[in-house]
Amino acid sequence: MNFLFAWRYFKAKKSTNAINIIAWVSMLAIIVGTASLILVLSVFNGFEGLVKSLYSNFYTDLKISPRTGKTIILTKVQLKQLAAVPGVHGYSLVAEDKAFVQNGDLNSIVYLKGVDSDYYKISSLPEKIVRGKFDLGDADHPNIVLGSGIENALDVETDKNVLPLSVYLFKKSNGEEYADPAQFISNENIATSGTFSIQSEFDNKYGFTNLVFMKRMLGFKEDEYSAAEISINDVQHPEIVKARLQQLFGNDYLVQTRYEQNQNLYSVMRTEKWVIYAVLSLILVVAAFNMIGALTMLVLEKQKDIYVLKALGANDNYIQRIFLSEGILLAVLGGTAGILLAIFICWLQVTFKLVPIQGGSFLIDYYPVKLVASDFLLVFVTVLIVALIASWFPSRKAAKQAMQSSVVS
Repeated sequence: MNFLFAWRYFKAKKSTNAINIIAWVSMLAIIVGTASLILVLSVFNGFEGLVKSLYSNFYTDLKISPRTGKTIILTKVQLKQLAAVPGVHGYSLVAEDKAFVQNGDLNSIVYLKGVDSDYYKISSLPEKIVRGKFDLGDADHPNIVLGSGIENALDVETDKNVLPLSVYLFKKSNGEEYADPAQFISNENIATSGTFSIQSEFDNKYGFTNLVFMKRMLGFKEDEYSAAEISINDVQHPEIVKARLQQLFGNDYLVQTRYEQNQNLYSVMRTEKWVIYAVLSLILVVAAFNMIGALTMLVLEKQKDIYVLKALGANDNYIQRIFLSEGILLAVLGGTAGILLAIFICWLQVTFKLVPIQGGSFLIDYYPVKLVASDFLLVFVTVLIVALIASWFPSRKAAKQAMQSSVVS
């Protein structure tokens, strides 16, 4: 019944036009605030999805690495057990370290990553070749696939380069002592075969070669590796497979999901999203002030109605609920309209790419958007909470006025 009164008060023509104007302004503020929150969160979702897709081209679903030190031991028995773990689709063994790569007078520090022939099965990076091909060669004739940034730094064209590059790596000592420190350094020539491009963080940092060559350069033992990278069948629930692998290998091995391999990045992205959400929620605070003004003037407008309802037996709580319902009604109508407006704008952006990204240096030339159901729920609940807080003050005033009038009469 209280919502019926609220609906009648909302539709009814007020004696003063200012009341109508303030009510519509408060609803407009709610619409704008709701739409703004949905749109900004959707843009963050779009960029987050884009970044995750880029990182998924480089980082695998799971990774086994040493908890301490730089290498792990993976015997043939352990590898057989790894392949038999439920949920594991495939794995690739990795040997990785910083290398000094030289092309004539030009040089660059490269994170050189040696991978085996199964790398194609667990990573989509071989599909990101922009020049040449993903050919890593073999132990005797090693090839290197460079990130596009390193290719530029070394001034080579990987698919046309005739002269080999020189690679320098520090060997693992394995307890050996050398009189000449230069004996700790491995140096060999390596041919270029291709260039990959994902995004600058990887393009300016990584190069790929074959595992056998890399292990020889680093002085690794037969069962010694830097890591094992793993793909799984159910990418939505990596924690299940992670727990199985952690139980299998024990605490000396660190098993990480793709999220944990990039925890700092994802944490920053989530923090930025919530900070923007908090800042834009201030628009709803402005709407709350307008709502307080509109409902306060409505209370003054409906004083006679309050007196009549009081005379008919309505208590203070009932009077208060009527005007709380009025605030909730404004919030529901404004919030719904704002959500529909945001959906329409997002559809326009996806379909017509109305808002471009300036500069033309990014991977895409328009702002990506992604609508997520939880964002709609979060924003709608936020609107309702703000509306309830804003409605409480004038509704309480209405209840007290009714009490005062009954005392006077």
